Amino acid sequence: MAELLFEIFCEEIPARMQVRAGQDLEKAMTTGLNAAGLSVDDVRVFTGPRRLVYVADIPLQSPDIEEERKGPRVGSPQQALAGFLRGAGLTDISQAETRSDKKGEHYVAVIKKEGVSSHEILSDLIPNIMNKFPWPKSMKSGESAFRWVRPLQSMICLLNEVVVLVEVGGVTAGNVTEGHRRHGAGPFTVTNFENYKSVLEGEGHVILDAKEREALILRDAKAACEAKGLELVEDAGLLSEVAGLAEWPVVILGKMDPSFLELPSEVIRLSMRTHQKYFAVRKAETGQLAPNFIVVANQSAPDGGAAIAQGNSRVLSARLADAQFFQSEDAKKNLIEYYDKLDTVVFHKKLGSIRDKAERVSALAKAIAPKVGADAELAAHAAKLAKCDLVTQTVIEFTSLQGQIGRLMYERALRDAAIAAPQGEVSAKPHPKDGVAVDSKSHPEGGVAVDSKPHPEDGVAVDSKERKLSAEDHASIAVAIEDHYKPQGPSDSVPTDPVAIAVALADKVDSLVGFWAIDEKPTGSKDPFALRRAALGIVRIVLENDKRLKISAFIDFTRDHFPSSLSSEDNLIAFILDRLKTYLRDQGLRHDVIDSVYAQNNSTRGGDDLVDIVNRIKAVQAFIDSQDGANLLAGYKRAANILKAEQKKGALPDGRARAPHEAKSRALFTALQSTDGTIDARLQAEDYVGAMAALAGLRRPIDEFFMDVQVIADDTAVKENNLRLLKDIRDTAQKIANFDLISG
Repeated sequence: MAELLFEIFCEEIPARMQVRAGQDLEKAMTTGLNAAGLSVDDVRVFTGPRRLVYVADIPLQSPDIEEERKGPRVGSPQQALAGFLRGAGLTDISQAETRSDKKGEHYVAVIKKEGVSSHEILSDLIPNIMNKFPWPKSMKSGESAFRWVRPLQSMICLLNEVVVLVEVGGVTAGNVTEGHRRHGAGPFTVTNFENYKSVLEGEGHVILDAKEREALILRDAKAACEAKGLELVEDAGLLSEVAGLAEWPVVILGKMDPSFLELPSEVIRLSMRTHQKYFAVRKAETGQLAPNFIVVANQSAPDGGAAIAQGNSRVLSARLADAQFFQSEDAKKNLIEYYDKLDTVVFHKKLGSIRDKAERVSALAKAIAPKVGADAELAAHAAKLAKCDLVTQTVIEFTSLQGQIGRLMYERALRDAAIAAPQGEVSAKPHPKDGVAVDSKSHPEGGVAVDSKPHPEDGVAVDSKERKLSAEDHASIAVAIEDHYKPQGPSDSVPTDPVAIAVALADKVDSLVGFWAIDEKPTGSKDPFALRRAALGIVRIVLENDKRLKISAFIDFTRDHFPSSLSSEDNLIAFILDRLKTYLRDQGLRHDVIDSVYAQNNSTRGGDDLVDIVNRIKAVQAFIDSQDGANLLAGYKRAANILKAEQKKGALPDGRARAPHEAKSRALFTALQSTDGTIDARLQAEDYVGAMAALAGLRRPIDEFFMDVQVIADDTAVKENNLRLLKDIRDTAQKIANFDLISG
């Protein structure tokens, strides 16, 4: 085996693309080499700001190949022989061998192909890979038509320390690389991977392995914090990103003005992470954010990084000063006072403004609330507040904080109202900074009025003419404002507070029904409105909170709020059920079991109660995985196969089976009569485990029936009654699931 070293060196590769690029390069190179007949061992891939590196052990030549091609029979017409010779690359039939088999003698061409030099294979393979490389975005540079993520600078391609002739985009591979721009630019001539790595990580000041860079950054960042009695706020995503920005990472602890700590911690961390790529730092004793940050430089500064820290502090201060201004401006209004401004933001040109959506979601949340254990009025009010922060300056600047900023504004307004009220009293008039305590007469959109009497639990007495809002009510509203967007991905948590559940479900159902109504459904891999995520969100919220809902009822409720009629409600429910199928497969449930319950669900029950569907699927899988279930499935398959075979000959006999005279047949008949009613009762009670237990009772009589009874009897009446028994077996089992779809 010979060592292959392949480096692609270019201008800075975006950090977010590096890991995927390394995976794509590894797959393309290894697959291509294997396809050319080369075995590949000890594959290593390295990614960095300016290079992709592939290292592996491969043979110097692909193996010789001997292929046999069967030809026509001896004595075949000349025309058939001529075609065989051309296809096999032979000039005369005497060059072929003759073989004998059951059909007689025939010609066989033994074609021998010599192995190909790995140099030649690489010369063809690498340009092909690079010209088709799947960068999310690429560019041309110079006059070449070749596209790469950034301008290509050079390549190394060494096989067994010999340069391989490779040319891509006007760049020819050699044995020269470059190091760090400032500390060790090079150029450096290398001979093999060991020499290459040693030179780069020594004179070149380039740490080749991204994981090593991550480990170094994390170690040094923790050490810098500990030296000052601080703790690093760890962030795996940011760590991976900064490791892709620095070839020679140097950790620096910076300072910021402590006055910025008055900002919400979410704003501070987002400013650091998103805009500046800084790590946040907290005080070890309290866990609160400290007026410090960690920045990762791509160089070792002569002053130990003091100037770098100062420069980054100035940049961060400017960002946070903007955030302070946005927050102070936003705080001049109640959260609900931003509601009217939602009319200025288009949700979709065919679906109206964000305010239109908020109105629909509020109505739907009110309808859903009783089904999930939430207060209907709280859910409706929370739904109106939930979108208000979208038009605040803070969220416009920090979009990813939508929901979080609304919750913070709501909670701050409650605190301000409590502090402003003398001796715990709250005026009946709306407080200028209170996002909740709104006089329903003064502000009809608020929906709740401020009572002049203080509330003992939270200092803000809100009276809607019927009751006062408690601290728990306010907490639920605050949580709903933030959590109604969840879950936003497979790893995100789902809302658990009942009010938040109602608003989150309403928001997602509204989006699905709305975009279905205007025929903007996902197609293929395209899903511009994240409708698959919305449907999966509904699935997860319902299942992970064990909420019994008929989704179709809320689809019906919502469709009336759109000018266009929903083209197909069944189609939308099927879309949600398809997301459920994906979710259950990820949970380890068998696809054939899922399909069997879905088929039965569509044909007999037509249900869209997700919890009910999942309970049935889990019960069927547990049954099939048991010994009784496996044996019963075998008996079911045998019965179904006999019925299919007989159906090809003619129509099956009608009606239910009559009591047979033969003992084993009668035992099966009696068991089916008893089991049928038991299964119906268990299904009615949604006792699917019990239904499966009843079905399992058929195992023995079915086994004995097939063992001792001639199903296709000579007596026509007996045969027809036996077939009716088989139909009863099938029909009884299919009350639970379509067992035809289960493999086994």
